Amino acid sequence: MAITSYLTLKTIEKMIEAIIVSAAAIFLLLFVIFPSIFIIGQTEVGLVSKRFGKRLPDENPIAMHGEAGYQAKLLMPGFRFKLWFLYSVKKFPWVQVPAGEIGVVISQTGKQLPIGAKSGIYKPEFSNFVDLEKFLELGGEKGVQRPVLSPGSSAPIHPVAFLVITKKQVYGLPIDPNMKRRGILTPESFNLREEDLVVYNLSPENSRDKRIDVIGIVTVYEGAPLDSNDIAGRLGGFSDVAAEQMTNAADDDLIEMLLGSKNNQHNNYQDFQAFITCGGRIGLQHDPLLYGAYTLNPFLVKVEKVPMLIVEQGQVAVIKSYVGLVTADTSGAEFKFGSLVKPGCRGIWRNALRTGKYPINPHCYQAEIVPTSILTLNWAEAISQAHNLDSELKPIVAKSKEGFVFVIDLQVQIHIPDTEGARVISMVGTISNLVNEVLQAAVGNHFRDKLQSLPAISFIETRQQIQEEAFVHIKEKLNDYKVETRGIYIQDVILPQTLVEVLTEREIANQQISTYKMKQLAQVERILTEKAEGEADKQKDLASSKVDVEITKNKAEARVAEADGEASYLEKVGTAKGAEVRSIGLAKAEGFKAQKEALGETNTALINVFTAISEGKIKIVPDTLIIGGGNGGTSSMEGLFAAGMNFLKGISETKPIEEVKE
Repeated sequence: MAITSYLTLKTIEKMIEAIIVSAAAIFLLLFVIFPSIFIIGQTEVGLVSKRFGKRLPDENPIAMHGEAGYQAKLLMPGFRFKLWFLYSVKKFPWVQVPAGEIGVVISQTGKQLPIGAKSGIYKPEFSNFVDLEKFLELGGEKGVQRPVLSPGSSAPIHPVAFLVITKKQVYGLPIDPNMKRRGILTPESFNLREEDLVVYNLSPENSRDKRIDVIGIVTVYEGAPLDSNDIAGRLGGFSDVAAEQMTNAADDDLIEMLLGSKNNQHNNYQDFQAFITCGGRIGLQHDPLLYGAYTLNPFLVKVEKVPMLIVEQGQVAVIKSYVGLVTADTSGAEFKFGSLVKPGCRGIWRNALRTGKYPINPHCYQAEIVPTSILTLNWAEAISQAHNLDSELKPIVAKSKEGFVFVIDLQVQIHIPDTEGARVISMVGTISNLVNEVLQAAVGNHFRDKLQSLPAISFIETRQQIQEEAFVHIKEKLNDYKVETRGIYIQDVILPQTLVEVLTEREIANQQISTYKMKQLAQVERILTEKAEGEADKQKDLASSKVDVEITKNKAEARVAEADGEASYLEKVGTAKGAEVRSIGLAKAEGFKAQKEALGETNTALINVFTAISEGKIKIVPDTLIIGGGNGGTSSMEGLFAAGMNFLKGISETKPIEEVKE
């Protein structure tokens, strides 16, 4: 009985022990083992924090040698065991950078940055910052890291050692108390915008269906300071240009060297460590970015889009350089309007850029576009459609000698030779200055002075001459500025109303005079026309008469010949008869003289009259006799006798006997 009781007691003790062991096992399983098992997801890491251990060194949040605090070793995806009462484990997602975005890395552990540094030095061994131990062993520094995580990156980065900023999320656990108090971190927590955390795409811009070519002007926030008097950094400075100038290289070769980019040495600022290693300087950069997609660190690099320099056909671009070698003037002692230099020196380049597109930094070089085609400028309300240079030019207002106010619309054509572009810009600064200061004064003052010295009517009547004189005057003025004058044209003259009225009245009067003259000419023409028509109608008769004339002419010539012979005969006969008549006359004269002395002058005259009547030389009775009056024929005879006496008396009074005798 006793033995049975003893066995029962032993069995009970074993059962109790088994229960205790099972209970202990269950306790360990439930309170020690299970809590110490951690399941890390496929895109997660486990951050281990040790509860007990040596204290971490100051300013170092990561335990590298088993100290208490955040452990450097992360738990990778899978089942992981860490005694819960010794360690705590917190899961964090892998850093994942979406396509088209970048990830900016900030280290919260490592060496302190040197004074003045903005980012930590980077070594190829750091890779994408997954190996924290190597990062610390190789001297990784706190702060912003120079490279960025490229689009599509996925990495188990330590969430305490590094913060990774992406467009939509900030990965990691900040240790700065101020950041902890902010709660959920965003890019704005680091003074970044969402657009700063994307791949920077540089491409042409469209404006109203017009393509605008652009370049990217780069400013960096870290690097050695610029040399004295420099405003932009260029790798190696301008020593390469100086070496080429020593070999008397052509200006075009120097320009190509300056426009060429050294960005390939640092992968277009994407490899910022290479930029620093190559001697990159802080501030504005000489070499711009061209079209492409770039992963740039927004803490270190800023890009500004600016239009590309485009020189169209009919233009040149005169370059004013604010960077480069010390100014070495090549214009000559006679040129007093600034310095013309070789490309690569500070000053105005003596050679202009021709037609083309140039990726030139406008903060380093100012391009002044000079039109080399014929430029038309209007002194009028309307402006040129091809340019805007005459937008400030207005019609010229001037007074005549009498005080009449004229408004003159003028057009001037000028030409700037492409080889003289640099000299023109050096003298006037800009083409706008050439138009608004030089031309405006020369043209306006010339016409004001000219009109002031002329009566209004003279100006109107000699407009062409005044235009030609203006051409000569303006040409001489612009020659001093190396500008050619191609033409000056008075487009319109707006006259005062009072003068218009006077001129209108005068013109109306002139037109009336012209009308009367035209009417007179019309009448003359009408007469001539009618005469011509009459002559045309009589052409047949005229032709017949011409023939008759010819016949008559021939007959006349025959008669003339006959008459010439007869005349010769008559001349001889007449000479003989003349001698006979003279002798008879002289004899009669002597007889008349004797009668006069014997009978008297009156009786002699009567005797000779009656003698003549008896000889029939004087007709007493006409062929037709009309007798009137009371005395019949007696009175008529008396009158006739009286007439005869008067006739003789007249002869005796006008011609003495001596003249008759002779």
